Amino acid sequence: MTQDDEAAFADYVTAQSRRLRDFAYLLCGDWHAAEDAVQTALARLFVAWRNVRDRSDLNPYVRRIIVHLIVDRSRRAWFRREASWAHPPEATLVRDPADATSERMAVLAALAKVPPRQRAVLVLRYWEDQSVPETAEALRCSEGTVKSQAARGLQTLRELLGDQFTPQRSKP
Repeated sequence: MTQDDEAAFADYVTAQSRRLRDFAYLLCGDWHAAEDAVQTALARLFVAWRNVRDRSDLNPYVRRIIVHLIVDRSRRAWFRREASWAHPPEATLVRDPADATSERMAVLAALAKVPPRQRAVLVLRYWEDQSVPETAEALRCSEGTVKSQAARGLQTLRELLGDQFTPQRSKP
């Protein structure tokens, strides 16, 4: 790998690592597992870096790797036995003041209880603001599967949240 390639990769990692880590945290609910998934995804990207022709938008590729790593990890039996519940970082490290709100914490706690595939669809569709076809491509499934998983995931979130959270709707 040339020095220019290494510099380009380092620039990408510097610019995107926080956002990718936040994305991974929403998928798994564990900061340590999120960091592990991002590191593994970036290692895989580094190996493939020379072969990547279009480096203008690598995020869908890296997000797909992260989704597959986290979904595969949650399927392993040892993960269910040894799961740890990490505490979120201290408030001084978080820039968004909305992170500390009780509603956000309730939604994050409920999202952590949603099954992994449904959670992946919810995060890609509503957090990353991807379309149904983009989400289907990222998860390598049909658009119908994305729609049904999104509907089931939203229903699960509604059941888990119950009366403790009522979203504010804007009036037209």
